[in-house]
Amino acid sequence: MPSKPPLLMLVKEPAVRCLEHAGDVYDLRREPGPGIRAALCAGSGMDSATMDAAPDLKMISLVGVGYDRIDVDHARARGIAVTNTPDVLTDDVADLAIALMLAVARRLPAYDLYVRQGRWAAEGLPPLTRRASGRRVGVLGLGRIGQAIAARAAPFASQIGYHSRCPKGEGAEYLYFDGPVALAAWADVLIVAVSGGSATAGLVDRRVIDALGPDGTLINVSRGSVVDEPELVAALQDGRLGFAGLDVFGHEPNVPEALLGLDNVVLLPHQGSATRETRQAMADLGLANLAAFFAGAPLLTPI
Repeated sequence: MPSKPPLLMLVKEPAVRCLEHAGDVYDLRREPGPGIRAALCAGSGMDSATMDAAPDLKMISLVGVGYDRIDVDHARARGIAVTNTPDVLTDDVADLAIALMLAVARRLPAYDLYVRQGRWAAEGLPPLTRRASGRRVGVLGLGRIGQAIAARAAPFASQIGYHSRCPKGEGAEYLYFDGPVALAAWADVLIVAVSGGSATAGLVDRRVIDALGPDGTLINVSRGSVVDEPELVAALQDGRLGFAGLDVFGHEPNVPEALLGLDNVVLLPHQGSATRETRQAMADLGLANLAAFFAGAPLLTPI
């Protein structure tokens, strides 16, 4: 393989450092322009204007599973192949969804702070929390990540329900609901695991939130765009929704200020795949797709 082929890199600095551990063949950051045949990008994605600024671009390797921030339709119209990194981050995202469910129910961040601030000694034991097990858990989106979440939730839950674009076949072990509102009305905990993009924007709207209700918990590990964020904030403030655990937000890294003062939410800075092991596996797969492209071989994980 030629050393250092022209490559457009659109990745944040932590991701660059992770990629550099995989070798120095692609350690080359370029601006869009002629002669660039491939691009490597992460969460920021790539819009049509950036693609068009690189007229020779033929391949985009995305280090991530969700490709809603890449203009895939424009890429296809230009004859540009797009790959992503599915499967390698499934376990970490599913683990985090369950961690959020437990953290919200048992108020783990708040009570860690309670001890650190010396309030246990000064004020005695804090108020009781809620049992995390024995609850009805609904999974919105039963793709790879949704299935992994359901499998992890099963030992805790009294029942698992789900909604996807279509039922997963007769004999499935989970209850199928024909819409997000019906699933939310049944569930005690609703875990959002659908992909992002225009098709799911605002899917969790006021109807879904109100159906989940004042004793319900919303966990979101998918995309902030899936949830109507102003409605979520309002529902948490006025008690129409009981609790939330959020790893993603509508305008990251900006988080609605109103959420920062609420004690019925747990907030994380988009950490779903953020382990050393998974980020390295994502980098390796992203680079392997690039290697296949430059070698003229079939791409490993095309979209």
